[in-house]
Amino acid sequence: MFSIYGVGGQIFRGSLEKLRQIGSVSATARSNAIEPVGQDGREPGYSSPGAFALHTAQPEPRDEVHRTALAAYADSQKIGQERQPLRKVASLMSHAVITIPDSATVLQAWQILAQHGVGQAPVLGPDLTLVGLLSRTDLLRPDRLPTPDSSALVWRALLAQNVVDVMSTPVPGVAPDTDIRRVARVLLDTGLPGLPVIDEQGFVIGFVSRSDILRAVVTDPPLDLWG
Repeated sequence: MFSIYGVGGQIFRGSLEKLRQIGSVSATARSNAIEPVGQDGREPGYSSPGAFALHTAQPEPRDEVHRTALAAYADSQKIGQERQPLRKVASLMSHAVITIPDSATVLQAWQILAQHGVGQAPVLGPDLTLVGLLSRTDLLRPDRLPTPDSSALVWRALLAQNVVDVMSTPVPGVAPDTDIRRVARVLLDTGLPGLPVIDEQGFVIGFVSRSDILRAVVTDPPLDLWG
């Protein structure tokens, strides 16, 4: 189940087929076109929970005793774990989501993105429902940035703008029980690196990204696209 949210609330809710009947999401009316962000909107070096990071890898034990002990420990962790193929968004979405209030200024939004090392974040209204999506791409559009010879007052005016004036809206969201393959289809159609996961009341409860899907393809339990 997919939905589209804007500053006026929920605009659409229905299946992928109905979503595609109303036209490509990337062509719907909104303040700014949504552009894909590299690395699913995460900064270089960012490592989400469970992601493989070279800088945290432990050196391999040099002696056989240590290797045997570690192997036995690893085997013990596998006991009782049942392989359950992942089919739904809820199985692989990220639950810790960075959000931006629609009352924030451009400067405050930029600081939130920088602090958490992300390239995009859902924007929430006063009732904490989804109203838009803000990315560094939105903030760094050449037609929005002042020229290098602009005065400091021009830059201050830009940073003091409300985030609503620069965010992308309306923005698609996805229900947690949606089939992963359908989410992949929407990501391909829109060029987005991920979608906010929305509950029945329109609250953001997670985020599913291309990296989440690709990680599920190469890890255990496997991603099941055809079940």
